[in-house]
Amino acid sequence: LNPDCASSSLCPSMEAPSAEARAAELRTQTAMQASQPRKKRPEDFKFGKILGEGSFSTVVLAKEQSTGKEYAIKILDKRHIVKSKKAQYVKRERDLLSNLDHPFFVKLYFTFQDDEKLYFGLSFAKNGELLKYIRKIGSFDETCTRFYSAEIVCALEYLHNKEIIHRDLKPENILLSEDMHIQITDFGTAKQLTDSKQSKANSFVGTAQYVSPELLTDKSACKSSDLWALGCIIYQLVAGLPPFRAGNEYLIFQKITKLEYEFPEKFFPKAKDLVQRLLSLDPSMRIGCEEMGGYDPLRRHPFFETTSWDDLHLQSPPKLTPYLPAMSEDDEDCYGNYDDLLSQFSSMQVSQSSSSHSLSAPESLPPQRSSSNIEQYIHDLDNNSFELDLQFSEEEKQLLLDKQTTGNPWHQFVENNLILKMGPVDKRKGLFARRRQLLLTEGPHLYYVDPVNKVLKGTIPWSLELRPEAKNFKTFFVHTPNRTYYLMDPSGNADKWCKKIQEVWRKIYQSHQGPGL
Repeated sequence: LNPDCASSSLCPSMEAPSAEARAAELRTQTAMQASQPRKKRPEDFKFGKILGEGSFSTVVLAKEQSTGKEYAIKILDKRHIVKSKKAQYVKRERDLLSNLDHPFFVKLYFTFQDDEKLYFGLSFAKNGELLKYIRKIGSFDETCTRFYSAEIVCALEYLHNKEIIHRDLKPENILLSEDMHIQITDFGTAKQLTDSKQSKANSFVGTAQYVSPELLTDKSACKSSDLWALGCIIYQLVAGLPPFRAGNEYLIFQKITKLEYEFPEKFFPKAKDLVQRLLSLDPSMRIGCEEMGGYDPLRRHPFFETTSWDDLHLQSPPKLTPYLPAMSEDDEDCYGNYDDLLSQFSSMQVSQSSSSHSLSAPESLPPQRSSSNIEQYIHDLDNNSFELDLQFSEEEKQLLLDKQTTGNPWHQFVENNLILKMGPVDKRKGLFARRRQLLLTEGPHLYYVDPVNKVLKGTIPWSLELRPEAKNFKTFFVHTPNRTYYLMDPSGNADKWCKKIQEVWRKIYQSHQGPGL
């Protein structure tokens, strides 16, 4: 038809539509709009607890009002994004997540915005970060380590086949779904390699303990950088701590560029070989990289010889079980002579007859106090350890505290609380153990002190959920809601620690509940 034609008689199609035609067209448009899902809005959701916080975003658990389905909604502040010049990272994360369809990654279901914020609706991984479980149980046994390492390998193979590098792979960014499979998250620093010729991304991103050496030396990351991070994670699953550790980021980076790390003695041999093949300074020599034949050699590594790769996402994950190798008698040597250290410490703190004198008992009581047979409450277990019976009166408690203040060098660490039991323990974190002086006090508190450097290293958080458990004569656990502490009493009195902790727990619990309960 000639668009310049002005005569309706010559161009019947240009005639004004009838009322029926207009109504039909309106019905068609309404039907089309109804078939398209309405853009979601904040008021469609009931927002709950905060799941995580980043530098310019907060992840919140949210339930959709109409369906009852739960999502992890990432909320980003527009003004802060613009001010920080992070718009490209936000767009990149949205685009990359939209391009992923794999069970081992979080899924992006929808996005929407209002005047101030952007919203990403992500799958909710109910069991939280992998790091939480490493901290909770210390280290994984070989079966658990193999299973979760294999899932990470599958995820990285999928990602790299799509020419994407994550660049910040770490236990905090590996979530666990309701059925305990991994879901990798946080693609804010990920990079899409635009073509086959681009094999590197030239910007510094990542977390210190997992940063690859090429990022430090050449300021560039590649697919193999993710394999380096995989090696660090496998090491951490077994040992309980990442391989490169130091007091600050600079010292960590120095260790990474020098490949300066050590394996604990009881590290699984096949896992050790795999980690060594992943932690290569030369990215082209890491098992799994394209120059080394891709992912087939990595899958065939002896550590994965029992792994069924085809249906990992359908398998039932193994129960998370801590790796607790028995400590040999020779392990005592790695802590030094504790009695010598204690003797040096005591001579610096108190002027008593010798290091063999009981730390709990000065030779005389303060003269201003009335006499009381408080010695009946004190039980010396050996030169370095003692415990108190708990039946003393308030007056006797003050006498005991006066005695502790003048005669016990550990008093300075307990905030003027009366020590109810003390002694040396080996505090284990993964496969690493350190000698500590454990101090159970009123409050109640469980302090642990570095006897070499004379520094309070921390406290075991006390709550009504705290629960001690003796594993054998030497080893005992202290279970707390967020972590299990693994301790070893070198004198073989683990049961005494558990009984005294339980006794203090009962005393505190009964005081909360009242005498009639």
